[in-house]
Amino acid sequence: MKSLNVNIITYLAEFAEQTVKMWRDSKFEAIGVKESHSFESHVYFLNNILTKEFVVELAMVDAKVVGMIAYNQTEISQLYVHRGYQKAGIGNALLQRAKDHSSGRIALYTFEVNKKAQRFYEKNGFKIIGRGHENEENLPDIQYEWRANKE
Repeated sequence: MKSLNVNIITYLAEFAEQTVKMWRDSKFEAIGVKESHSFESHVYFLNNILTKEFVVELAMVDAKVVGMIAYNQTEISQLYVHRGYQKAGIGNALLQRAKDHSSGRIALYTFEVNKKAQRFYEKNGFKIIGRGHENEENLPDIQYEWRANKE
């Protein structure tokens, strides 16, 4: 893949539909399960719920949404990269944003079926701290945690 000019911006509602389409497509690619919510309710969730509880940032190439992250000081709620832009460093850049703004400790969940995400998080210093299936998809998931090295 050629070098990309990726900009990370604070989420803007004008990108809601692009963001939700990328999010849904990436999630389906990762876990093979169709989204249970309508597209419209997903947009509502992004604009009215997620953005109230988390910092939401977008990775942009030109005017195209190619990734998104939702985080606060202790948790990553969502991290998705468009399947055509994976392995270009976008996930690492988004993850670094969350680490830089963290309390020194971040927890997140990923689906057990999503082996790519597991490799990604483990490569980036996350350790497994739990397992469960308390998600809307009722799929087994893994809880990870990252801690900053404070020496």
